[in-house]
Amino acid sequence: MGKSFLASPFLICKGEMEEEKNIKFTLGYDGNRYHGWQRQKGVPTIQEILEDRIQMMTKEPVRLIASGRTDAGVHAFNQVCNFITKSNIDPDSIHRGLNSLLPDDIFIRQAEYVPLDFHSRYNAKSKTYEYRILNRRQPDLFLRFYTWHIREKLDHEEMSKCIDLLIGKHDFSSFRSTGSRNKNPVREMMRAELHGPKAGVIHFVFEADGFLRHMVRNIVGTIVDAGLGRIGLNEFMDVFRARDRQMAGIKAPPQGLFLKNVKY
Repeated sequence: MGKSFLASPFLICKGEMEEEKNIKFTLGYDGNRYHGWQRQKGVPTIQEILEDRIQMMTKEPVRLIASGRTDAGVHAFNQVCNFITKSNIDPDSIHRGLNSLLPDDIFIRQAEYVPLDFHSRYNAKSKTYEYRILNRRQPDLFLRFYTWHIREKLDHEEMSKCIDLLIGKHDFSSFRSTGSRNKNPVREMMRAELHGPKAGVIHFVFEADGFLRHMVRNIVGTIVDAGLGRIGLNEFMDVFRARDRQMAGIKAPPQGLFLKNVKY
């Protein structure tokens, strides 16, 4: 639970309201207890927690705009969001005050004024996601909420060959889950890397100008098929070119996925 607002040293009364301002946040969160970013009826979400706490401070309705919506169980190192306010509370005070109110699994790293036309989603040039797999026989009790545990040994060479094919501008329809609102499936993958293992943990890193619904998790699930010897490089290429989600592998579980960075 968050700390009491009344006990916060940053309590600021409503005061005079000024012209509209745009405040940008960079924040991190552990997604385990939440049903994703977006507000949903009857379940806890990151957006709901943040908006409610900001409204406690500013005494005005707040609508947060995020760089993208993370799914239930997905984490973030550096999510970016912004909101328009008429409050005269400065970003530094909101930064400190919010962190005194928020639960321990959400943390505001930075708050700042930005131009009124800044939009966290539409102004983003690229986003970077990281996916972590614990690849060893024995599980780790302390990593079970932050990695996908795969006991069978993965072939790094085969997975690296598949990852290299993702670089460039492509139609990623094969890795788009149903229910996606994105009409254009073409994205530019600027970086796709495989690191590790370090202490048994493999890190996948993907940077693109945008991501389709469950795109990273679907890519990882399919690359794992290659790592397990279920498909070869040619089969992976066939899946990629088919533009058919039914051809790809399973969707990797959410707990291994982290929104790492957003560039503007």
